[in-house]
Amino acid sequence: MTLAMSWDEWATHDAVALAERVRRGELTAAELAAQAAAGVAMLNPQLSAVVEVFDDAVADPYRCGAHADGFFAGVPFLMKDLGPTMRGRLQEMGSLFMRGHRPGEDSFLTGKMRQAGLNLMGRTTTPEFGLCSSAENPAVYVTRNPWDRDYTTLGSSAGSAAMVGAGVLPLAHATDGGGSIRIPAGANGLIGLKPSRGVFSIAPKLSDLSGLVSTQGCVSRTVRDTAAFLDQCRGGAPGEFMPYWLPAEPYLQLIQRDPGRLRIALSHEWGDYRSTKHYAAELQRVGRLLEGLGHHVEWVLPPVDYRMAFAAQTTCYISNFAQTIANLLAAKGLSSPPEGLIEPICVRVWEAGLRTTYSERAQMQAVFNTTSRAFGEFFESCDIILTPITALPTPRIGTTEYLTLSDNPSVLDWFENLWRNFAYTPLTNLCGMPGISLPLGTQESGLPLGLHAQARQADDGLLLQLAAQIERALGGRWNDGRLPAHHVTRG
Repeated sequence: MTLAMSWDEWATHDAVALAERVRRGELTAAELAAQAAAGVAMLNPQLSAVVEVFDDAVADPYRCGAHADGFFAGVPFLMKDLGPTMRGRLQEMGSLFMRGHRPGEDSFLTGKMRQAGLNLMGRTTTPEFGLCSSAENPAVYVTRNPWDRDYTTLGSSAGSAAMVGAGVLPLAHATDGGGSIRIPAGANGLIGLKPSRGVFSIAPKLSDLSGLVSTQGCVSRTVRDTAAFLDQCRGGAPGEFMPYWLPAEPYLQLIQRDPGRLRIALSHEWGDYRSTKHYAAELQRVGRLLEGLGHHVEWVLPPVDYRMAFAAQTTCYISNFAQTIANLLAAKGLSSPPEGLIEPICVRVWEAGLRTTYSERAQMQAVFNTTSRAFGEFFESCDIILTPITALPTPRIGTTEYLTLSDNPSVLDWFENLWRNFAYTPLTNLCGMPGISLPLGTQESGLPLGLHAQARQADDGLLLQLAAQIERALGGRWNDGRLPAHHVTRG
């Protein structure tokens, strides 16, 4: 098959650039889809990041729902196999238990993506129900990092991050309940924004009351792609409780201007959790870069009761995931998980979460409130806080203590082990604040290291403005211009 572009040319295009070429008549949506499908065929055998490519969406993107007049004009897009549903398409959630599951309707956000012109042409890997930090169950799939296949992509937006990192396509869907956009973006050299509450719809199955910490988004290689995705896909469905809000101007317009002089805090301490010395040094180096851009930078830790916050976050995860699993069981007429089809930690979370009382949930919500107020007060005197994206190095494949395959008998101890590494991202979910991972550092292993910027609620645009300023200062060369070992341009 003859492709529309060489891989070197393909890799220079972000989604905005591809869409512009379609609008000018230089390329067709079908040609873009064929190129992305060829990239999947080339690299998926090494990375195991894509569960399925939809052949009909490759052959005829517009007939399969992408709007020809949408901003993204047929740009190929992969959906994480979790979250928004596509009517009639498989959604198996990384689980043997969900094999063959086909939702009967599109989610509201799915419709927004199609209206934006995105061609939803396949599904990417995720750990079971998105609960752990790596899409890594040999009975389902083992997703590997394109920078080094001996390492995980992290998660839970594992396959999306691997495919965008490998240059197969410029933009892919991701979800974030505690860092699942930002953490894999950080380990794969990408931009990953978790937006504030009130940006992306979670209708019709969830509301802000039941979803609480989870949100939708994307991983990308350029700031403008992420900005355009937010501009085009945001907004609530009729009847959603959350007051869905709009910024004063489109983010694509906003990011063309540098922000004013910002007050930026740095911290590698987050309550009881600390990063490695190497990560702290990388954070300090990036702090100097920000000072060079004219910002005021100092080391400050927000005055938050971190122990109480993480305990409340753990209660939220356990009780939310337990109800998710209980609802999936009930849909199949089951009262308990069938032997061998749901992973061990997921079963233990289900067991523990069903015992959560109303009083415990009320106490959890009270801590959510005090934590959010504490961060809000902090952001009265500071614009942004910057941390590493994780505290510890990206694990090698087979590091089972982070997986839902773990034999740890204690759910609380299992979560505590997660927090020691993934300390910096979950509290943005708890508080509904935005956070963005930017590919500014390098791990000692050679893998990318994302740096994580957080801001007050609804300051998503400020994070994107700062990201765009940094991108311009680097001449667009994120990751120092390095490419992964497994990349479309390397064959």
